[in-house]
Amino acid sequence: MISGKLIHLIESHGDQIIHRVTEQIRRDPDMTHIRVAIGAELPQWRQDFFENLSHWLAAGNEETLAHRYEGVGRKRFEENVPLDECVRGLCILREKMLDYVEEHILNKDSLELYAEEELDRRIGRFFDLVTIHLVRGYEQALRRAVAA
Repeated sequence: MISGKLIHLIESHGDQIIHRVTEQIRRDPDMTHIRVAIGAELPQWRQDFFENLSHWLAAGNEETLAHRYEGVGRKRFEENVPLDECVRGLCILREKMLDYVEEHILNKDSLELYAEEELDRRIGRFFDLVTIHLVRGYEQALRRAVAA
């Protein structure tokens, strides 16, 4: 796993990345609901995405991710956060993580470029799973609400 150094870079600079995420969400006029919902959760985001990133990217964690992010999806539904804002928030987080790495790669030699590409694939798969399970939890809560 050649991208391990880059994962460590992300993990060790989570506060800076979270700051960039929150600034973009605060400036985005289409993110009004999620802006309120995530305010109190930023410390948890830091722990989930940055302190444990290497753990989440390791194989065999899909069941844990599924449980956690289906719960997040249900919670966002209960908070009346539109699903598009939930997904957009994850997209912003992924984008800011990868932007941070790109800004801090000193050498653009073939090994560093390969590591960056590997990281992009791994992070992409991770966020795909998180998004799928968040949407699944949100839809489950929506179906329950409609049936009630």
